[in-house]
Amino acid sequence: MKDLHTLFRTSLAGLRVLVLMTLVLGIAYPLAITGIAQATMPWQADGSLVTADGARTTDRDEAVGSALIGQVVDDERLFQPRPSAAGDGYDMLGTYGSNLGPTSPDLVAAIEERKAEVAEREGVDPADVPADAVTASASGLDPHISTAYAALQVPRVARLTGLEEDEVRALVEEHTDGRTLGVLGEPHVNVLTLDAAVLAALG
Repeated sequence: MKDLHTLFRTSLAGLRVLVLMTLVLGIAYPLAITGIAQATMPWQADGSLVTADGARTTDRDEAVGSALIGQVVDDERLFQPRPSAAGDGYDMLGTYGSNLGPTSPDLVAAIEERKAEVAEREGVDPADVPADAVTASASGLDPHISTAYAALQVPRVARLTGLEEDEVRALVEEHTDGRTLGVLGEPHVNVLTLDAAVLAALG
């Protein structure tokens, strides 16, 4: 009987801890963090949404995409993103890389094919095509391209849109983000916001 009483007391104590932790970590903490995020950085908290003219918005009806997630670009006048292995391309329900290793014949063949396509589209030698133009990111959703890949596309975008190359190059510089915390990674360009700026420049 004593053992049964001890078991009951310890079980009750465990249940109290479970309920307390559920209230604190499952309800109070998420609500507090959500409240702080909405008060201090509403744009980021709502998904970093962007309108057609590149402006920040928290209105989902006005948004054309998120600055955090890449998109397929069908308009050949605009800057193209890097390849995506997520679903049919930038599928948020299938976020992943290709999982192909550097010695995979399939990956080597895909890279060579993409390199030839990019070189033909941009009118350059295949050797001048940057790595991120032919390889997918680990998530498959990377919205950024390298400054080298952006620079490679400037002449084509200028030619097809009728904008001056210097104007397009200035838009690239305007939408180039530096290294994270000043030291991590390399400068990169957000394709969605850059393309929105190009379309805005076209009026």
